[in-house]
Amino acid sequence: MRPIQIGATVGFLLVVTSVILFVVFGAGSGTTTTTDLGSLTTIPFTTTTDDGSGTTTATTAEETTTTTTTTLPINTWVDRSTVGQRWGSDEVQGVLMFRGNPTNTWYGSGPIPATPEIKWKFPDAPMCSQSTDLGTTATWCGNGWTGQPVVWEHDGSIELMFGAYDRKFHFVDAESGTSTRSPIATGDLVKGSATLDPDGYPIVYFGSRDNKLRAVALDRSDPVVIWEAVNDLTVEGRWNDDWDANPRIVNGYLFEGSENSYFYIWKLNRGYDALHQVTIAPELVFSMPTWNDELMAKIDPCNATEPVICQATSVENSAAIYEGRVYFANSGGRVIGLDISGLDQGIEPTIVFDYWVGDDVDASIMIDQEGMLYVSAEWERYTERSRTLGQLIKLDPYTDGDPFLWGNFALTDPPVKGGFWASPALGDGVIYAVSNKGYLVALDQETGEEVWVWELTAGTWSSPSVVGDHLVVASNDGFLRDFDITDPRNPEINWTFQVGEANLEATPAIWRGTIYVISRDGYMYAIGQKNA
Repeated sequence: MRPIQIGATVGFLLVVTSVILFVVFGAGSGTTTTTDLGSLTTIPFTTTTDDGSGTTTATTAEETTTTTTTTLPINTWVDRSTVGQRWGSDEVQGVLMFRGNPTNTWYGSGPIPATPEIKWKFPDAPMCSQSTDLGTTATWCGNGWTGQPVVWEHDGSIELMFGAYDRKFHFVDAESGTSTRSPIATGDLVKGSATLDPDGYPIVYFGSRDNKLRAVALDRSDPVVIWEAVNDLTVEGRWNDDWDANPRIVNGYLFEGSENSYFYIWKLNRGYDALHQVTIAPELVFSMPTWNDELMAKIDPCNATEPVICQATSVENSAAIYEGRVYFANSGGRVIGLDISGLDQGIEPTIVFDYWVGDDVDASIMIDQEGMLYVSAEWERYTERSRTLGQLIKLDPYTDGDPFLWGNFALTDPPVKGGFWASPALGDGVIYAVSNKGYLVALDQETGEEVWVWELTAGTWSSPSVVGDHLVVASNDGFLRDFDITDPRNPEINWTFQVGEANLEATPAIWRGTIYVISRDGYMYAIGQKNA
């Protein structure tokens, strides 16, 4: 199948423009003597270059407790040189967080299977449970949006870590598909993606629909929850109490939004006790509501066909961090940027960017090498603002004028929902995105012009992944596709492969020749090269 001609299905527009949170802290079992390693060292930092073959070149910079000269990134938060690079210290190899780094621009390590086959599926019976969402109870299986697993290469093995709709957080051997540790039981679904601590501490962080955000120690005989943050809607916030966003950890701080419509920053205060077991004592240093009177006036009256959508202002996307700023958005369509450059000196973050795109932004914002923002918006409120701007929008957060640079459209007629529900991927001068209408689009990074459009057989919530000269796309009909993008403006389809028996809403994790993805049929699948 060849790409659809430019402009055939997706519209294009180019505009040229010049409180209190109830938190329970824990530090492991028993009384501990905690050393705050954050006061002793800066974050070990590694960048890697991956050509898609599986061979990587790593450069590590680490400041020690001595006074010797060290080499650090130009910006000690998230330097622009890290865009498109793996994030994490040299000792923590793998896919550590949703979209691979704080700018959402690194998607895994090759090679990509030339002839795919299912190597294993986990577990023996589907991962399912019943859950109630906004008054409706249903059976949920597997995992969906976003649901990307952590891949951790350590001690000569590769381990997957992921939450699922069976109310458990699982640990699985990536080679065999068997459990490596006892799962962590939760009180409800685990919907979002987890984060393995990128600084070398044996801790994994994840949220759940049971209103708890957790940190789990991995250096015990079995994993142990050593910290929880608990949403309490009777105390603060609005809308819901889920934690969907992927916890983002930079410079010893955790950045996280919640469906209660608040955004939080914790100083983690990680360390080790006298037995050299990891400890953590997070200190909440900043929180803010993401709604205000101005936003609520903009989203009312509401044209959504589902009234429950109208007043939603939850934060479901994962924070994106670039140099001294953190960006996030809420489901009211408000995109916020905070200046965090003085956070580690005790200076409270301030709003330096505030823009309304008109509709729900659940997908995580992507940031390119120049600090430009790519915002995916859903089309379900059917606002005039969204109809004008588009549903995939490029913004310049540094200009004194109108930040809008270009917009791409995925409009539908009510009650059908349109827009872009997944995060876009950064390619070589091209932005790749998938729409709820069922189209894969490639856009010129500078102009927003449609380079090509590929018609899929179903809508897509799973975020596309660029690894070397490959573009991997999962869709809601259960198919996984691999495109050759050696020439990003003239793609070729390498293969189409069915995975499981249900939707692939979750985003795959790709590591050293294997694609790991959870299906809504209840199973985690490993897809690798077919044996000769």
